[in-house]
Amino acid sequence: MPSRPDRVILEMDLDRGVLSQAPDNPLAAMRSLNAASMRALRDGLSEAASDDRVRGLILHIGTCPLTPTQHDELGDLVEAFGDHKPTIAYSETFGELGNALMAYRLASRAQQVWLQPTGGLGLFGVHLEIVLLRGGLEKLGVEMQMSKRHEYKTAADQFAALEVSPANREMTARIADSIVDVSVEVIARRRGVDVDAVRDAMANSPLSAPEALERHLVDHLGYRDEVYAFARSSWEVPVPEDAEHDETLRFVHRYGRHGSPLADLAQRLTPARPGDATVAVVPVHGAIAAGRSQQAGVGGATAGADEVCERLRAAGRDHDVRAVILRVDSPGGSYTASDQIWRQVHLLREQGTPVVASMGDVAASGGYYVAMAAAEIVANPTTLTGSIGVFAGKAVTRGLFDKLGLVREAVERGPRAGMLRGDDEFTPDEWEVLNRWLDAVYDDFTHKAATDRGLAHDALESLARGRVWTGADAKERGLVDHLGGMDAAIGRACALAGLDRDHVNLRAVPSIPLLSRFRPASSSESAGRTAIPSGGHAPLRWAGAGAIAGAVDAVGALTAPSGVLTCPWRITIG
Repeated sequence: MPSRPDRVILEMDLDRGVLSQAPDNPLAAMRSLNAASMRALRDGLSEAASDDRVRGLILHIGTCPLTPTQHDELGDLVEAFGDHKPTIAYSETFGELGNALMAYRLASRAQQVWLQPTGGLGLFGVHLEIVLLRGGLEKLGVEMQMSKRHEYKTAADQFAALEVSPANREMTARIADSIVDVSVEVIARRRGVDVDAVRDAMANSPLSAPEALERHLVDHLGYRDEVYAFARSSWEVPVPEDAEHDETLRFVHRYGRHGSPLADLAQRLTPARPGDATVAVVPVHGAIAAGRSQQAGVGGATAGADEVCERLRAAGRDHDVRAVILRVDSPGGSYTASDQIWRQVHLLREQGTPVVASMGDVAASGGYYVAMAAAEIVANPTTLTGSIGVFAGKAVTRGLFDKLGLVREAVERGPRAGMLRGDDEFTPDEWEVLNRWLDAVYDDFTHKAATDRGLAHDALESLARGRVWTGADAKERGLVDHLGGMDAAIGRACALAGLDRDHVNLRAVPSIPLLSRFRPASSSESAGRTAIPSGGHAPLRWAGAGAIAGAVDAVGALTAPSGVLTCPWRITIG
């Protein structure tokens, strides 16, 4: 067996993808055995920064199948590690006639950037699309009846508008501008060039490898073998005799305490030792809904308010938990479920436990609602947040049934029993009921947001109106407190709790041993044990009747939100 080397080069291969959340069961851990979790990368780089054996980091960008906020978080980690050790990023190409703005932005966070001689650099910018479905739905005989608060709550426009509104166009353009502005600033700062030089490179993209070198956007042209040869020579790491068992190379996520998904899972299932100062992590992942969380489904994962609140109460009962990070990656959903979580966060803070909200790819509408209850909010520059607004409505499928020659007849008892029926439009009375309720929800949302953020209601309301902001713009407007990922959130949680970050335990709450997970819950305080869902009810905005209407609902659910506090947005930048 080869001896333990005294010099090691760390590697990070982004072709393999990155998990924002570590697996929470053995089967999922086995399926992602070769993937790196963000936590494993964070822990590995943190430990390696002070390890004399570690000589540097090589970051392979490759296809880089990451979300925008993963680019942000990894970039922060790589740049922080570079304050202690040398770092190199390399790629076969940045785009190859495609857009690689985010991938190159991440690469620029390293001290050196290498590019294959036949590669290119495509800093094309940001392409966002607004898609309106009403015209197509009308051809199918489906009429969308929607009401919203207010002009920027364009989730409703997706179904009810025939033209792109000025507000929709303005908001979308600002999101694109914000992402470009942040990218240009980061690249210019890291590469030591003027902002105008970066924008000129964007205007002339794609650039060949020699052109990128001439513009000082890359440092060297070379193939993978040349990158590694350069690193070994510069960092004085010899080539081992046994290449098959090269212990001088080590993936970052195989280096730290959680060196694999299985190791990370084992840590999550092992209770912390009593007395350990702990920062608890409570996830809000997926659409916010009533009841229990679901890992998957037609509409994706859901964050069940009952389960999230159980975890928050468990954190409050745990004497070792000194602070809580509410990790929000949610487009929102149910108003009452969001309010349920909001209340529990406030109760936790009232008992003296600091809560920091850490925003992932999207924490908007109901996702912002739950986050605003925290003492501080941390967001990535590309996080989609805000969307403080509300909308609701239904799909009238009468025309579709007529086209298909189907007959349906409803039997109703009660003056408003059929308010959400799909076979007829809202009556004037029903519109009044709907709009009165939307006004009440919007008023409650904005007043609570103003109080939580320490803003006058008029000032907060001008930032609300359903508008989506990037994290960078939200920070400038006081909707979030800090820019950064989980690493920054951990730092803020430790600071608020007066903890030494180097001697704190970070874990999910509650931490339940594997065998205990098979025991039935004995009360509503037996947190963390999931239930098998027995069914559900249609959200307010959708009403269908029969199999055909159900099929229409299912099609709509692919893009439509799951509640009145929803922002159905994600950003993918190729």
